[in-house]
Amino acid sequence: MLFSYSTTSSTQNEFDSLPRIPLVLRRGDRSIETVGLVDSGATVNVLPYEVGLQLGAVWDERRAIIRLTGNLSNQLAMPLSAIAQIGKFTPTELVFAWVMSPNAPLILGQTNFFLEFDVCFYRSRSEFEVKPKA
Repeated sequence: MLFSYSTTSSTQNEFDSLPRIPLVLRRGDRSIETVGLVDSGATVNVLPYEVGLQLGAVWDERRAIIRLTGNLSNQLAMPLSAIAQIGKFTPTELVFAWVMSPNAPLILGQTNFFLEFDVCFYRSRSEFEVKPKA
């Protein structure tokens, strides 16, 4: 499945576009349509706090055992899984570092998005391809 790079604001131009993918996340009887940044440099998937709440998760400081790096290095996160539906692909369980930060983006990283999907970036064409692992 081929996707186009996109921006988050009409004030941005093509140089600000990044590989973002629409998906539906489900936990129990709750679901949310959202967009994730496909980031091959991210070690883990990251779930913003508000998205976790909308999926019915409850923050438990005792379970906040994941230490993030990079821009989110001062944030603790707790493990949280959800079923992700991308296009017509078979729903897949993704495991996230759920971070209590209002500004964190939804990031799809090495663990475990890139373990479940093969991704090929065509930056010169502002496109990327995603397919389930072989």
